Amino acid sequence: QKNGKGKQVLLITDVAGYSKVALSAMLPVLTHLGYDLYNLPTALVSNNFAYGEYAFLDTTDYMRDTIKVWDELGFDPDCICTGFVLSEEQVELIGDYIRSRKPRMDEIQNVDNGRLVMVDPIMADGGKLYNGIGMERVAAMRKLVSYSDVMVPNMTEAGFLTGICPGRERASASELRELVDGLHKLSGKSVVITSAHDSETDEHLVCGYDHKSGQHFRVPFTFLPVRVAGSGDIFSTVMTGK
Repeated sequence: QKNGKGKQVLLITDVAGYSKVALSAMLPVLTHLGYDLYNLPTALVSNNFAYGEYAFLDTTDYMRDTIKVWDELGFDPDCICTGFVLSEEQVELIGDYIRSRKPRMDEIQNVDNGRLVMVDPIMADGGKLYNGIGMERVAAMRKLVSYSDVMVPNMTEAGFLTGICPGRERASASELRELVDGLHKLSGKSVVITSAHDSETDEHLVCGYDHKSGQHFRVPFTFLPVRVAGSGDIFSTVMTGK
């Protein structure tokens, strides 16, 4: 079902030369849903990091120049969706861009008629930060998620962002609630933890808080013990599109 209705979505994340991840996974989904798309690559990467060896190109200068040109041309996307960010400098650049577009959002009470900012704070999984990412990036990501209307961290990222249960992949129901509330305090908006694991019920679930309805939620799912590259990108993209 195509529900984009001509709305424009800006995707800010990396481009992989091989593997259906990041922009390669996200662009087809939103195209199918009928959106007009912009993309702003944060890096060109030879392949999925899981292969162990890779080459990459830092595109920070290109990002800065592109934003300048887009502003001069009056380009004004309806939605800004951020994914993998290469550095703290890029976080500042993206944050400045979001803040420059936010006044339109702030003037309109109904988020469906204004600008939507979705932030996927990609930096950790499996209880630890990704290689090459330190606590400076965590601090920068706290700032980036503060601009979001919806943030979609996994369980590990939620722990590092809040300092609650850091490095743990399981937590009690009360701890999960504390995690969600801690994330909500960072932005004042909606929160979706994509890979929560309730240690008391052994349920795997998506949990969070919807700021529009003012309600917490838990959505259990059947966990399959496999890793599929790009699944997080697809999740955040479908959620953004819908």
